[in-house]
Amino acid sequence: MTTLRNSVQLIGRLGIDPKSFEFDGGKMKTTFSMATSDFYNDKEGKRVEETQWHNVVAWGGIAKIAADYLAKGKEIALSGKLTNRSYEDKEGNKRYITEIVANEIVMLEKKN
Repeated sequence: MTTLRNSVQLIGRLGIDPKSFEFDGGKMKTTFSMATSDFYNDKEGKRVEETQWHNVVAWGGIAKIAADYLAKGKEIALSGKLTNRSYEDKEGNKRYITEIVANEIVMLEKKN
């Protein structure tokens, strides 16, 4: 059961092109947003789509793959874990963000 602790698995599409950052020592970080959609029928029987947006962070080799092969609109599956962090914006307000740290990414679309 330990593999179920803080485990996230999603299938969705990238909302933006990945952004990569390389740090001193060669460590790489890539970030992107990802949309997942759920469907249900409302009281009148109409099909309704509900979309959730997720912030994703990848490190190291996975970051390199994401930077090299992913682009806005591409469908992927990923597994990872949820993380929370906070920071102060320019006005001094404390902001909180929830991110998914990816440990595996699978591209679901065929190569063009």
